[in-house]
Amino acid sequence: MLSAHSKAHVDCVSRVLKNAAQLPQLPVPDLILDSWRRSMEQHHLDPGSLQGPRILSHNVLRECRERAELFLRIAGEAVARLHGRVRDADYCVLLTDAQGRTIDYKVDSAIANDCRKAGLYLGTCWSEGEEGTCGVAAVLTSGVPVTVHKRDHFRAAFIGLTCSAAPVYDPQGQLLGVLDVSAVRSPDERRSQHLIRQLVVQSAKDIEQAFFMNSAQGYWVLRAHHSPGYVDSQPDLLFAWDDDGCLQAMNPAARRYLLHRHGQVPGHISQVFDPALLRRASDQSLCQLHDLHARLSAPRRTTPRARASLAPVDIDPRIEQNLRLAVRVKDRHLPVLIQGETGAGKEVFARQVHEASQRSARPFVAVNCAAIPEGLIESELFGYRPGAFTGASSKGMQGLLQQADGGTLFLDEIGDMPLALQTRLLRVLAEGEVVPLGASQRKAVDIQVICATHRDLEALVALGSFREDLYFRLGGARFQLPPLRERTDRLTLIGRILQEESAGVQLSDAVLERLLGYRWPGNVRQLRHVLRYACAVCEGDQVLLEHLPEPLATGDSTQDQHAPTAASPERQALLDALIRHRWKPLPAARALGISRATLYRRVHQHGIEMPGRSAP
Repeated sequence: MLSAHSKAHVDCVSRVLKNAAQLPQLPVPDLILDSWRRSMEQHHLDPGSLQGPRILSHNVLRECRERAELFLRIAGEAVARLHGRVRDADYCVLLTDAQGRTIDYKVDSAIANDCRKAGLYLGTCWSEGEEGTCGVAAVLTSGVPVTVHKRDHFRAAFIGLTCSAAPVYDPQGQLLGVLDVSAVRSPDERRSQHLIRQLVVQSAKDIEQAFFMNSAQGYWVLRAHHSPGYVDSQPDLLFAWDDDGCLQAMNPAARRYLLHRHGQVPGHISQVFDPALLRRASDQSLCQLHDLHARLSAPRRTTPRARASLAPVDIDPRIEQNLRLAVRVKDRHLPVLIQGETGAGKEVFARQVHEASQRSARPFVAVNCAAIPEGLIESELFGYRPGAFTGASSKGMQGLLQQADGGTLFLDEIGDMPLALQTRLLRVLAEGEVVPLGASQRKAVDIQVICATHRDLEALVALGSFREDLYFRLGGARFQLPPLRERTDRLTLIGRILQEESAGVQLSDAVLERLLGYRWPGNVRQLRHVLRYACAVCEGDQVLLEHLPEPLATGDSTQDQHAPTAASPERQALLDALIRHRWKPLPAARALGISRATLYRRVHQHGIEMPGRSAP
C-alpha cells in the first residue's frame, strides 16, 4: 500500500496531467510537465512506483567506463573539485555517459549508505524511459541545465531527492554525458538549489574547456570573452583551427555564437574573423575581434614529430578510404560490417562513421556481445516488461534497441551472439519492430546497425553457428581494418596517444624505434596500454627503454613485421603472447589488452592447449 506522501504525489501528477490546460498556475515548470506527460503516456511508467533505478552489471559497467575512458580522465579533476565544494552540505556528485548511465560517483562516507538506498550510486541508469522525470533524464531530453526538485520527479521513489544537472558536450557538439549533484534531504523550496545549480553549470563548462584543450593540442587556439578580464581565466568562447585555417574544434558557446551570427557553423576561420585581425593577434596579446576580447595562441609543437601526429590528413589511406565509403553507404540505410583483429579500433571506427553520418545528433549505443553473459544478452537488447522472468525488475527495462531509436546501434563481437538471438535480431532488421520480453505489443524502431567482429563469419556460417541470412543482411557493406603492424600511420598514432596520455612527454629515439618495430598482437589497444604504463613510470619528460613494460623493454619480443604467421592471425597472436609470458594467463592477457576471461575463451576457441591446464 502506498504511503500518504506517495499517494498524494500520484494524485498530484494525475490531476495536473488531466487538467493542465485549466489550471491557473502549474505546480511544476513546463519542462517538467512535458516530461511527466511522456513518462505517463509514452513510457507507461507508474508514478506510484517505489522501485529504485536499474543498476548495471559489473561487466556492463566496466564496458561503459572503458568506452568513456578519455571523458572520465579529463572530467575527474572537475568532478572531485565540485564534490569538495558541496560535500559539507551533504550532496553527492554523479557523472553519467550520454545514455544516462552513472560512470563516476563521489560521495562522503557519512551519507554513502543513505545515498545508495535512494538510488544514487555507481552504475545506476537514469534515462527517462526507465525512470521518468529526474535530473539526468531531463538534461538528456532537453540538452540544457535543469533542477528537478523533490516532487518534480515523476516516480514516488525519488520525490525526496533534489537533483541539479548540466550537459557536457565535446568540441564537435556531441553530448559526452551529464554532470549531476544530488541530495537525499534539502529544503522544500526549489530556489534553495539556485547556487548548487550554478556550481554544476560552471563545473560542466570546466570539463568542456578541459576536453577542448586536450583535443586542440597542435592547433591555433582563440580564447574570447565579452569582458577582457575573463579571457584567460574563464573564456566564454573557444575556437581551434589547423594551419590551413580549417576549424577543428569549438566549445558549445562558440558553436551557439556562430549559429547566431551566421545561421550555420562555417568551416574556415576566415569566415568568422578578419584574417588581418587574426594576424595582428598572433603575438598572443589581448585584441578586439568584433564584439569580443580575445587572445590567440600558436600551436604547441615541441618537436616536428608531435606536430605530424596531429595532422588531420596523416592517416592510413586504407582507413581513410574505408571511413569515407562507410559514411556514404550508412546514409543509404545499408548496415555496415567492420572486420579486424582484436584491438584494431573497430569501435573507434564505428563512432567516427556515426559522427560523420546524418544520424550524428541521435544516440550511438554500443553493446559488446561477448562481454554480456549469454543469458542476459536478449534482455539487454530487447528489454522486458515487468515480471517477464524471475529476477526481472518490477518496472521492466527499455532495451538497447529502443535506446538506439533514431540513431546507431553498434554490435561489437557479433560473431559471439547466440544463434537463437540471431533469429530475433534478423526479424528486427527486416520489420523495424521490437517486442520486449514478456510483451505482446510491438514497438517500432528506426535504427542503423554497425557490426564488428574479429572472427571469420563465413567460417561460422559453414559450421552452422551463424545464420547465413543474417550474415548477408549485416554485410551490406564490409570493411576490413588493417592490424596496427600493417598500418602506415603508426607514427601518427604513437604521437597522438602519447599526447592524450601525458602531454609534454617525449619518446627517445630508441623507444620510438622499438615501438615501430614491434608486431603489436594486441593492436591499438595494446599500444595505448604500453604508452600509459611508460608515462606512469617515467619520472622526467622523456620515455626511455627502461620505462617500457616487459618484454618491450628488453627487446626480446621485437619481431620482424613480415614474419610468417599461422592460418589464423589471432591464434598466432595468442601463442606469441603466451610464449613470451611463459604461459602465464594474466600477463599474456594484459599484453594483448584483453581480460583473462576473454583470453581463456579465445584459447579454447583456437584449440590451444596450455601446459598444466586443460583448455576450458
